Amino acid sequence: MINSSGIATDDRSETLLHWLPTVLGRIPDDVRPISGDASFRRYFRVSTGESSLIAMDAPPGREKLRPFIHAAGLLEKAGVNVPRIFAVDETRGFLLMSDFGDVSYLQQLAAGDTEALYADALEALVRMQRGIDAAGCGLPAYDETLLQRELELFPVWFLAGLLGLELNAAEESLYRRLSLSLTESALQQPAVVVHRDFHSRNLMVTGERNPGVLDFQDAVVGPVTYDLVSLLRDCYIAWPEARVRRWLDDYRQRFAEGGAHAETDGETFQRWFDLMGLQRHLKAIGIFARLHLRDGKSGYLPDIPRTLRYVLDVAGRYPETAEFRRFLDVRVCPFLNEAAA
Repeated sequence: MINSSGIATDDRSETLLHWLPTVLGRIPDDVRPISGDASFRRYFRVSTGESSLIAMDAPPGREKLRPFIHAAGLLEKAGVNVPRIFAVDETRGFLLMSDFGDVSYLQQLAAGDTEALYADALEALVRMQRGIDAAGCGLPAYDETLLQRELELFPVWFLAGLLGLELNAAEESLYRRLSLSLTESALQQPAVVVHRDFHSRNLMVTGERNPGVLDFQDAVVGPVTYDLVSLLRDCYIAWPEARVRRWLDDYRQRFAEGGAHAETDGETFQRWFDLMGLQRHLKAIGIFARLHLRDGKSGYLPDIPRTLRYVLDVAGRYPETAEFRRFLDVRVCPFLNEAAA
């Protein structure tokens, strides 16, 4: 009998427990749930003797395995350390893959080694952006429709849903103009393969080929600065701006070394990065609110103030976003201050 006392009893977990011996060729010694993510996927650590694997449960109709499998192949071929896939059942939504362990970047960064860890992460990003042909990789485009749809999460789920703040006509027009401006900036950038969640919770500390990269199933072809924002202005941990600018400028120069793209001047690259950050962080705040309101996942609410601070900082730097910064100061921050009191 499998030791699975930590698994909640439901039809999918029972089916998974019956599936595992058929692909392992033996009954596993132990199957235990590990932390999931912001989607409907669940993960289990499967122990067999001295080895350990990870089983993914991706309910069909809610999650798809094919994008994960396709992206994994692209990343592995480019030299990025992603889990090795051992078995797949797309019909039932199960996948068995290698285990990168329990130590994420977010955990390790608290103990130091910041420069070494970020050097490894940026190197992995270079490999991904240089090593995968964006035009021929078969990934969907991070196009205007998707960028705009993501930006709608902020007013719908955060402003109206979480704060109960209804925008008047002038405020709706302001946000619409901001959205168009941010989308235009994103589409001006060189197009590369974009992980979309390249941050400290999805990077695992590994003994070889650090980091182990997870959660790449939503990869697209899009703006070069998107994953840099995810990493350097992480929603889960913040760094001094001077350090962020140094990392960013180093990466800008390295990105051009491959010869596929001409070197962009520092001011332009910084602007792309800042405005891309506005788009990503507005989206993230909306997602955090949606996870709480729709999915009953409230663990991301404490990350909203840090993420909103990024938005406030960047919106105050550029003339075309100054009005939006005033809107946040006058209409949004008082709601947050009242909620925190």
